Amino acid sequence: MSKEKIFIFDTTLRDGAQTEGVDFSSDDKAKIAHSLSEVGVDYIEGGWPGANPSDTNFFNNPPNLESNLVAFGMTKRSGRSCENDPGISSIVNAKVNHVCIVGKAWDYHVDVALDIPKEENLENIKDTANYFIKNNKEFMFDAEHFFDGYKNNKNYALSCLKAAYDNGARWIVLCDTNGGTLPQEISEIVSDVSKINCILFFFKLSIKNCL
Repeated sequence: MSKEKIFIFDTTLRDGAQTEGVDFSSDDKAKIAHSLSEVGVDYIEGGWPGANPSDTNFFNNPPNLESNLVAFGMTKRSGRSCENDPGISSIVNAKVNHVCIVGKAWDYHVDVALDIPKEENLENIKDTANYFIKNNKEFMFDAEHFFDGYKNNKNYALSCLKAAYDNGARWIVLCDTNGGTLPQEISEIVSDVSKINCILFFFKLSIKNCL
């Protein structure tokens, strides 16, 4: 029997909640989470505490599950420490032991959307990872637009992953946010990333542009 295991990370309660016409209540989230747990899902991303009342209430009174319940959020804002960032505070105070934090991995978005130096983005990733690890949270880094970033500036995209890994992340989410990467490209890029020793990674594809 193989000792390898495929871990399932479900984002229904967060990504699924962005679907037009969907508005999960806290009770809805709990019922769905129980159903996912019963079928053996390893990680259930429950939402973004602090982003809306439903998600905040859900994480204030999380359901008792066999699965690992995960709080989602984003890296700290530039110009603030993690301790003084309200978004980070909502996540670290959530009553769960696992967090998935999204950060920019495409240099174009760092330059244009964040309008900060590339090194500052790396520092934000490092500080955020280190903060959650110090607070005894299992830290997962969601590399937003990773495949676009890799194709535009491979070294910088990989440096974003390394910044998270070197500061405690052991799960890296390779996110094709726009859903525009071709299968052959995915195979080649994932193979390259997997050469980075000891990094465990999830692979998340967006299919929104295909619907």
